[in-house]
Amino acid sequence: MRMTFCILRHFKRKPMVYAMLRRHNSDVNQLKLNEPNALGFLSDTNYIEVSPSWPAEESEKRMKAISTMRIFPNFVTEEEEASLLTEVEPQLKKLRYEYDHWDNAIEGYRETERESWNDRNTAVLNRIREVAFSRETVLLPRAHVLDLAAAGYIKPHIDAVRFCGNTIAGLCLLSSAVMRLVHETRPELQLDALLERRCLYVMSGVARYEFSHAVLGGEHSVWRGEKLPRKRRVAIICRERPSDHD
Repeated sequence: MRMTFCILRHFKRKPMVYAMLRRHNSDVNQLKLNEPNALGFLSDTNYIEVSPSWPAEESEKRMKAISTMRIFPNFVTEEEEASLLTEVEPQLKKLRYEYDHWDNAIEGYRETERESWNDRNTAVLNRIREVAFSRETVLLPRAHVLDLAAAGYIKPHIDAVRFCGNTIAGLCLLSSAVMRLVHETRPELQLDALLERRCLYVMSGVARYEFSHAVLGGEHSVWRGEKLPRKRRVAIICRERPSDHD
């Protein structure tokens, strides 16, 4: 059955192009988004850039979008990344990259689900659950593992509510990537998020249901005016159970 889902300092700003972006983001810095949570992990709004096409006066909508697209850089260590990959690679190697996703959302991917993990990797999955979800949240029992080829990409789409609930949390392994969010009816409301290698991103509410999201590929993979080379990327995604799940 097919499934549907989903260096900062090494890049320079273009001064004139991004002057407006800095002004747009200034009110976001007033939010308490950059405070560490109980486990000490920090959600960093510096990994999000608002498009200059976003009207400056629409700060409330902008803040809602940014506050529901959280990014935790360096969420896992290199050793933890290697351990997770060692466990999922045998499953992935049995699959071929697909170019005919059933709802036309992804190009160049292979995917699987995994419920059981070794002790070390279970600790990482538990950490994701603690950081991204409330204690009352019921998760789908299997984590979704999405392997995107170096030339692969995810097209703009809005998640179907029948597959998962309000919140998803994705761990990015092997390669950094740029995710673009565009408002469903107002394309001028747009932001880019840098999903740096070994980060965790958490999407909920407004970011998931009012905005399409895409993982950029090829010539479109640009962050702050600089080309971001794309390599093979593996995401491990935990999902909230849909409210109408049987």
